[in-house]
Amino acid sequence: MKFENVLLGLLALKPLHGYELMKWLDTEGQFLRSNTHHSQIYRELGRMVTNGLVEFHVDPREGRPDAKVYRITEVGREALVEWVHSPYKPTSRFQDADFNARFVFTAQLDPAAAVVVIDTELEYRRAQVLRSRTRSLTMADPDPIPEIDLDRVERIGIAMHEFGKESVDRWIEWLEEMRASLVAEIASTAEPEASVTATIAEEARS
Repeated sequence: MKFENVLLGLLALKPLHGYELMKWLDTEGQFLRSNTHHSQIYRELGRMVTNGLVEFHVDPREGRPDAKVYRITEVGREALVEWVHSPYKPTSRFQDADFNARFVFTAQLDPAAAVVVIDTELEYRRAQVLRSRTRSLTMADPDPIPEIDLDRVERIGIAMHEFGKESVDRWIEWLEEMRASLVAEIASTAEPEASVTATIAEEARS
């Protein structure tokens, strides 16, 4: 996932200066992108200005350095819309930052497209569950170094597997709940359910 997509998604809500972007990414945004240094933000914003995705005006501040306030351009808006409608590819980790960012910014622009993202994630996670629930948790023919206790390794491995199993199951439940909520919203504000289903299917095909 490109960092510019996260910044475009934030700037689509309102113009912001670099410090505001950095503060948000350090708090609420840490689940969309972790360990973002302020220098990365300013470098990316500079590149996005050069590419016409954002523009800025200088906000003069008495007694403090002037601040650049960034605003998304029409080119940036088109790039953001293109991204949220592009195919989503899940990663092996559930609730990954790639999904979080993609879902959040897609949902704020197009709930039908967000349903497609959820459907893609659900399909991947369900297949992942089917593969992992039947696999052996024991290593074949172990030959460990002296410091390793195989009984402890097995005990911890099983505990982590059980926790992961419960976490993924709850993740799938949340996705199903969110999907139902979005479909209900679309149906109540725009089209009959049949039309909503057709819209979602068309998004999936594209």
